[in-house]
Amino acid sequence: METFIIMPLLPNNWQQVKSIYESGIATGMATFETKAPEWEQWNNSHLTFARLVAMENNKVIGWAALSPVSNRCVYGGVAEVSVYIAPEQRGKGVGKKLLQQLITESEANGIWTLQAGIFAENTASAKLHESVGFRLVGYREKIGQLGTEWKNTILMERRSTKVGI
Repeated sequence: METFIIMPLLPNNWQQVKSIYESGIATGMATFETKAPEWEQWNNSHLTFARLVAMENNKVIGWAALSPVSNRCVYGGVAEVSVYIAPEQRGKGVGKKLLQQLITESEANGIWTLQAGIFAENTASAKLHESVGFRLVGYREKIGQLGTEWKNTILMERRSTKVGI
C-alpha cells in the first residue's frame, strides 16, 4: 500500500530535494556531477513544468524533473529525465510512480521524447525506466570521467504515444 503522494516540486522543497540529490551523487552511479547546485542554478537548468516530489509524512522521499536537451527549436519536444530516490526508499515503487506522473505531465506540455542517460552499471535505474516504456537506444563508451574513472552510459528513450505521432 502506497503511503506517499506525488506533488509539484516547489522552491521550499529544495533543501530536501538537494539532500536526496547529494545521496545519489555519493553513490558514484547516478550522475557526473560531484556536488549539488544551489536552487537558482538548478531552477534555471530544468523545465518549468513536470517538476515532482514524492511526499510521505510531509517529507520528500524522491523527486523527478526534466531538462531541455538543446536550445534548438527542433528539439523543443525532447527532454532529459532526472529521478532520484532517498536511499531508504529505493525499491519501493517511488521512482516508478514519479516517472509515470512525469510522463503524463511531459505529454500535457508537448514533450514527444523523454531520454535518460544512465551509467551502465546502474542496472536498477535501467530496469526502472524500462518498466515505464523506455527502451535502450545506445551505448556510450567512456563518454566522460567521474574523478579519474571513465564511465560508460546507456541512452534510453521513451517516445510518446500521444504527442508527435
